[in-house]
Amino acid sequence: MCINMKKNFYFYVLPFVLAFSACTQTPTTTATEGRSTSLSQFVNPFVGVAYVGHTYPAAQLPFGMVQVGPDTGTDEWVHCSGYYNEDRSIIGFSHTHLSGTGCPDMGDVMLMPVVGDVSFDRGKEDNTSTGYRSAFSHDTEEAHPGYYKVMLDDYGIRAEMAATMRVGFHQYTYPQSEQAGIILDLGHGIGDTILESSVRWLDDVTLVGKRRSAGFVVDHTWYFCATFSKPVAGFVSFADGKTGTERELKGVVTKYWLKFATEKDEAVKVKVALSTVSEEGALKNLQAEAPDWDFEQVRTEAVRIWDTYLNAIEVEPVDNDQRISFYTSLYHALLMPNIITDVDGVYRLADGRLRPDNRKEKFMNFSLWDTYRAEHPFLGLLFPEMDARCVESMLQLYLDRGVLCTNDYGQNETWCMIGNHSVPVIVDAYLKGIVKDGRELAAEAIYSSLTRPHEKSNWEMYNHYGYYPFDLLDVESVSRTMEHCYDDYCAAKFFNWLGKTEEEAFFRKRSDYYKNLFDDETKLMRAKDSKGKWRTPFDKFLLSHAATSGGDYTEGNAWQYTWHVQHDVPALVDMLGGRKAFGDKLDSLFFLDTRSLGGGFHGDVTGMIGQYAHGNEPSHHVIYLYNYSETPQKTQELIRKVFDDFYFPTRDGLSGNDDCGQMSAWYIFSALGFYPVDPVSGDYIIGAPQVHAMTLHLPNGKLFEMKANGLSKENRYVKAIRLNGTPLTGFVITYDQVKDGGLLEFDMTDRP
Repeated sequence: MCINMKKNFYFYVLPFVLAFSACTQTPTTTATEGRSTSLSQFVNPFVGVAYVGHTYPAAQLPFGMVQVGPDTGTDEWVHCSGYYNEDRSIIGFSHTHLSGTGCPDMGDVMLMPVVGDVSFDRGKEDNTSTGYRSAFSHDTEEAHPGYYKVMLDDYGIRAEMAATMRVGFHQYTYPQSEQAGIILDLGHGIGDTILESSVRWLDDVTLVGKRRSAGFVVDHTWYFCATFSKPVAGFVSFADGKTGTERELKGVVTKYWLKFATEKDEAVKVKVALSTVSEEGALKNLQAEAPDWDFEQVRTEAVRIWDTYLNAIEVEPVDNDQRISFYTSLYHALLMPNIITDVDGVYRLADGRLRPDNRKEKFMNFSLWDTYRAEHPFLGLLFPEMDARCVESMLQLYLDRGVLCTNDYGQNETWCMIGNHSVPVIVDAYLKGIVKDGRELAAEAIYSSLTRPHEKSNWEMYNHYGYYPFDLLDVESVSRTMEHCYDDYCAAKFFNWLGKTEEEAFFRKRSDYYKNLFDDETKLMRAKDSKGKWRTPFDKFLLSHAATSGGDYTEGNAWQYTWHVQHDVPALVDMLGGRKAFGDKLDSLFFLDTRSLGGGFHGDVTGMIGQYAHGNEPSHHVIYLYNYSETPQKTQELIRKVFDDFYFPTRDGLSGNDDCGQMSAWYIFSALGFYPVDPVSGDYIIGAPQVHAMTLHLPNGKLFEMKANGLSKENRYVKAIRLNGTPLTGFVITYDQVKDGGLLEFDMTDRP
């Protein structure tokens, strides 16, 4: 059916808008000067797409608004990112995804190229011949930073994608057909439900529209502009179980079948720009970032931008597999958070309020329960401008909502996890001088968020009892107490820095509340009721999952959460009976393999060494705690074991959800030879390097080099350490020492 499309003059006279985007171009480093090697060739975006990794192979720029790539499923936990390695058919290519989370959502504005007479049914994963879904083979897939390609077997179409910061660029190469076309499915989403959609044509190659949906992130809206290299000759739309032309339908129109004819090997291109602001905002983004139709130029520019970021670190690995694992980890660490501002600096809040151009980019998708541990410290060290933008975004969210964010996806606070872990990220940035302005706002935001009750933070109960009683809080009582203690410690450090002694004393006292849950008999953190009685019977191995089985811990058990005292390890050593007893208890953690699974979901508790779960974040610092015992060599042994057993350059190469870069940031720090056990302390705890050498091109123009002399399969232990030629006598190196540049040398040996 032919379309009577309306012309829209403003599209043609829309001025070319120059993108204002510091992070869309190059980081403040001279890392690329004098070097021509493209490190993008060592990145494998398919790493982690198997069962627990939840990564995706979509085309994206660092921290980009758009992640354009394939969706193979939407309804199960394995489809949290939209792509699952075991699926053998593709639904289509959507423009938003979450990297490595345990939460299915996004998948906005999906396109699927088709040939022949298809239906609006998307089909099922195990039936590739129904609907518009197509079979595919991993053999025809290709993914690199900023690029994705696959052959759609049912249609004989080669689908390719590239990305700018806010635009997904599609190139579909068709066979000869009088029935070629593209499905635009606004009803499609990863685990969400469409609430509102609209599309209007500007001319026979350009349409604009809106998609509003609700799912895990509650409610989020995207405006978009799509422009085609080939005029659309006809279309069919679908709503409320009926098909027809758009104007014949009522209700939410969710699917559009855009039709045209193609010659053999004809490439039809589509550019899709997103905006949270408006259709006009999406048009501005499109004109600013992808005004032309040169697909290869966009792909090449994506590689250039990625190489600039990847060249911030030079590494001499032990073999090529490790090189791929390393640069893929660096790649994953740079996917999120994601920019939310248009090219003119404007963005819209989830409640519909507009935020004007303040010439500073804002970001969303903060998985802070995970990323405060190593991801944000990593950004603060290598990409401090990005970390500063994140902190400014968190403080703006406080002004908008009255509380700091905890786990913010798609502009919505999800409250899916516990703690108030924007606090350590903000405090760390101020104490390190990464952010200098707005300290009074930060103080207000921290104090208010840690004293005014909100979801999962009942401060009246917490202050009264000095812990969360399990008979008053039926889920996560121990874990919430432990996580709050760390945030309180961070707040105390911040108020000390500001010279606010009263506030410092208040939070310093609360940071010790974990001691109220230490059971001296079992030497574990154990739940108490409101009368001060221990939970009895006590199953120390029982894994808890609040959403499906309740329990006193968050995605873990007593063995894992006992060590969640990042801010005062010496006190925990004393509580456990001294350095020898502390080491013996750690031995039990890593050797006991008994687990009580209960009746809930435990897919997040993976990468097991005894009770240690490398696939889940609360365990990430624990390996480094042997430094506080009489057997520090066990830290060095276990780091090697994790590298050997849990990180591979393959599709199943991650032992747990990558969680917005946290698993990858652990790998980067640990390969370098140290890790931020207490991220806001300014200290890194020494481990054992896993690469022969590494050079950090710091944003201040200095170089920090690490050399592991004699590193081999056998030589996994540290014999001696020198910083700038001076022996290091302890197991701590500071942020300031690294930031100042220099040489850290490890002499490796085969003896503990």
